[in-house]
Amino acid sequence: MTPEQFLQQLEADRTLAVVRAPSITDAADLCRALADGGIRSVELTFTTPDVLKHVKRAAETAAEHGAAVGIGTVLTADQARAAIDAGARFLVTPGLRPEVAAVALAAGIPFSLGAMTPTEVAQALDLGSAAVKIFPARQLGPAYLKDLQGPYPGIRLLPSGGIDASNAKSYLDAGAAAVCCGTSVVPPAAVAAGDWADIAARAAAFTSTLKQD
Repeated sequence: MTPEQFLQQLEADRTLAVVRAPSITDAADLCRALADGGIRSVELTFTTPDVLKHVKRAAETAAEHGAAVGIGTVLTADQARAAIDAGARFLVTPGLRPEVAAVALAAGIPFSLGAMTPTEVAQALDLGSAAVKIFPARQLGPAYLKDLQGPYPGIRLLPSGGIDASNAKSYLDAGAAAVCCGTSVVPPAAVAAGDWADIAARAAAFTSTLKQD
């Protein structure tokens, strides 16, 4: 997946699912449930035990479920290399991680660096971030994204943190390329229990709110 393809998929679906769970019964089934609900970009995280095993499973079955699976909470170059080796299609960081950016660039893997201030946003762009993750988005709200587009016209912003069906559209209306959805769509208990029907229904309900006028 090239950075351009990553952005095209994000902007088409308007969302990326961030999965944080104590366990994942089957990453392929998880991805299938999310894709069935209209979410084809799935971020597993290094805070989940055995995440590399889960990413490998999801990557090997990508032709069956149709989701692009990446890894988030990537903090070091070693983690970035391990994620790419496991088959991650993209990387996400919670803050500015130049060494992660360097590994991803060398491998041709798209990545999204976390930023908050205008200075950090500029640094993320300089480091090659395909979309800049604004985290934690709940602290400043949708209006902040509109403000950032003054000095950074055309920037792709990916807000994360505190976003659910009640406010996601407001971030998109403020200019976000897409929004990250988390526990409201992929509750840790449902992931651990393998309740794929519930997750597919939550994903469908969430994506339907993004398309409303």
